Amino acid sequence: MTSRIVVKIGSSSLTTEEGGLDRSSITFFAGEIAALADQGHEVLLVTSGAVAAGFREIGYPQRPKLLHEKQAAAAVGQALLMQAYQQAFAAHRVTTAQILLTRTDFHSRKRMGNAGMTVEELLKQRVIPIFNENDTVSVDELKFGDNDLLSALVANLVKAQHLIILTDTNGLYTADPRKDPSAVRYDRIPEITAEIYAFAGGSGSSVGTGGMRSKVDAAKVATRGGVPVFVGSVNEPGDMQRAVDGTGKGTYFETRLASLSRKKQWLGFMSTPLGTVVVDDGAEEALVHGGHSLLPVGVKRVLGTFHAGDVVEVIGLDETLLGRGIVNYDDDQLRLIAGLPSGEVMKQLASIHRLEVIHRDEWITLK
Repeated sequence: MTSRIVVKIGSSSLTTEEGGLDRSSITFFAGEIAALADQGHEVLLVTSGAVAAGFREIGYPQRPKLLHEKQAAAAVGQALLMQAYQQAFAAHRVTTAQILLTRTDFHSRKRMGNAGMTVEELLKQRVIPIFNENDTVSVDELKFGDNDLLSALVANLVKAQHLIILTDTNGLYTADPRKDPSAVRYDRIPEITAEIYAFAGGSGSSVGTGGMRSKVDAAKVATRGGVPVFVGSVNEPGDMQRAVDGTGKGTYFETRLASLSRKKQWLGFMSTPLGTVVVDDGAEEALVHGGHSLLPVGVKRVLGTFHAGDVVEVIGLDETLLGRGIVNYDDDQLRLIAGLPSGEVMKQLASIHRLEVIHRDEWITLK
């Protein structure tokens, strides 16, 4: 059975320790991905490596730290990176396409929809889309974290059946296996808990910006969208196929959730919340487990400045994030009616568009 697969490859897998592209690695990965495409799978590639590929070429002695230097290195490196991919895939008679995105592209539902239609047409024509962050115009506050998050957003956008995140470590361990010989690998993770996050460390490479923590973050986003995730290594012929088949060298993050609509994806992971609504335990239960809307009576506090139609985060009394929703009141209106039963709301406000603070159709649970 063929499926739609998103593969993410990080900087450390594509470049040398000193910087510059590792052509043999790119040739290897192109062969592994082309083999999947030959079987009829629809494969999308999310790649890092533009800055790492370009900084030596531009004349920097080491990976730059200043934003404008990184952007200059990316401008040089992105062209080198795509040239290397095109040559490597051409050997397998596979055509590739470049798609550069920033976080703000995902903030816009219209832009996200346009990107989705472009990708669908490329896949229809048997072209492999290659995604990367547009480092030349991105700023640190908008970065995806070595593209781990970008790969999860792309996987959700195209409703993929698999997200394969490649790393130089064969999965998530209870400790750093390079330092602790008693470390045990997680083969399958049915739910991402606080304990799982505790085992995820920081960045492990001098040429990359991600780490196991960012991969767990990405897995959480993807699995919330109904996409199962593999995090591990592919370094021998056939490893990519084994990763797809469920026997790969790494950790599988499972999900029992159905894929999300684009509206819910945008709401949960791509929108920008403009305020926070604190709710009581009853409202938390109704929202998270009951499938109900949020009513004014369940609101305890209102934080921030927002207007009806904006996205807000909702947290519980213990400050745990419960989810996001599109609010039906301005912040000053909501402060006025917070905690009031429905009958009293009508008396406080001369006119209301709808009674619910957040309707269940405009809500996504993130707890």
